[in-house]
Amino acid sequence: MELKDTRSGFGDGLTFLGESNKEIVALCADLTGSLKMGDFAKNHPNRFFQVGIAEANMMGIAAGLTIGRKIPFTGTFANFSTSRVYDQIRQSIAYSNKNVKICASHAGLTLGEDGATHQVLEDIGMMKMLPNMIVINPCDYNQTKAATIAISKHIGPVYLRFGRPKVPNFTLENEEFIIGEAKKITEGNDVTILATGHLVWEAILAEKQLKSQGINAEVINIHTIKPLDSESILESVKKTRCVVTAEEHQINGGLGDSIAQLLSKKLPLPIEMVGVNDTFGESGNPKELMVKYGLTSKEIYQASLKVIKRK
Repeated sequence: MELKDTRSGFGDGLTFLGESNKEIVALCADLTGSLKMGDFAKNHPNRFFQVGIAEANMMGIAAGLTIGRKIPFTGTFANFSTSRVYDQIRQSIAYSNKNVKICASHAGLTLGEDGATHQVLEDIGMMKMLPNMIVINPCDYNQTKAATIAISKHIGPVYLRFGRPKVPNFTLENEEFIIGEAKKITEGNDVTILATGHLVWEAILAEKQLKSQGINAEVINIHTIKPLDSESILESVKKTRCVVTAEEHQINGGLGDSIAQLLSKKLPLPIEMVGVNDTFGESGNPKELMVKYGLTSKEIYQASLKVIKRK
């Protein structure tokens, strides 16, 4: 299976938008190469703004550009797209419901060697708490490209999260991305596995291991964390009667929290969460970090066995 980085999916999606929609503008905080925004900058120099290492200013400029009916896409690392500029996003973008697309690369532990200061693991929680904000975390290159194109048509602020490492590219090419519509990957009756981002592939691997033990897992790709596809999730859990969530993010405030809230209100049933457990990351090889912090198919498999026993 081909390995491709999700940030390239964003870059190629932005390149497509540059040719198809003249209202699209792009802003970058001195990371054009890392965000794969070079083609857009080269082809549309009058619609590309290199703001330098001034992320807060970038968010303010983006908010202002919407007043002229432009559709701004901002690009920098996920940590600098959220933690460093949360006040500007809250006040200038979310509060006034500005049509800004906040595109955040190098999220999670898989940023790797840059270490804990850059490995943001709290961003999903920060962004989903903002009223008006859509939160999307696609799983591979194809889905990231499709999501980039789809959010250009949504009127309102969007947080799009993606990463640096090359990961299996397993979703269908040119498949339509529908904001807020979860994607069922496998059918099963024994446990529901709800995964997002890079952990979707790990969930698929865990499903295969479970199947070898005679356990049928239903794997669902939760690419949109807000708005959550509550209907699809509840439909699955009514059948399986237990849930595992998986994410490259803190357990506190992430996908697992959203699912737990939903189940506590609508369908109280056993849930286990795979994610980073209230700790910062560290510098290291991305794959080794995923193993150390328990973000692999092994942990999803073990959580599935555990939650099934709690039915």
